[in-house]
Amino acid sequence: MTTLSLVRHGESEANRHNIFAGQINPDLQDRGVEQAKLTAKYIEKNYKVDKIYSSDLQRAHRTAECLAEVLDLDIIPEKKLREINGGEWEGVEYNKLPELYPEEFKVWIEDIGEARCRGGESTKELGERIMNILTEIAQENDGDTVAIATHATPIRVAMSMIKTGDLKEMKNIPWVSNASVTVFEYNCGEWKIIAES
Repeated sequence: MTTLSLVRHGESEANRHNIFAGQINPDLQDRGVEQAKLTAKYIEKNYKVDKIYSSDLQRAHRTAECLAEVLDLDIIPEKKLREINGGEWEGVEYNKLPELYPEEFKVWIEDIGEARCRGGESTKELGERIMNILTEIAQENDGDTVAIATHATPIRVAMSMIKTGDLKEMKNIPWVSNASVTVFEYNCGEWKIIAES
């Protein structure tokens, strides 16, 4: 059995300015660094972590650095843990998306499991990417506890896949907050959600 603690990155400059980030590369702001440090202390207190993996995007990697400093572990960067590829949406202020992409944005809000950002990934493609890499990490680290610094949409698709087996109910799964911890267990091909915060 493998335990995976998925940490959403701390508050980034894109979060602060309400920008759809996707795979653009804003850093954490000061508040986000403080959030990541608090989460690192929480994980140190509650889990015996053996390895740290991180999305290679700056905001997630900086969050992983806060974990690494507390846990005295190296970071394994993994591109497949990135946020959804937002295509044309990336770098756009969130409140402008309904005007610029009314049909796609309506699906994003009302039925996100069927959504695709124009020119980018669909949530189904993201779900396949994320579940493949989480399974790979879990199988490579059998018996261990792994901390993974990643992003909001990857965590949300993973929760939907684990809870229901698909993305039909993703619209009913809330977004996780910055620097939150979501814990999964993987055992012989079976996933289970252990903790949500």
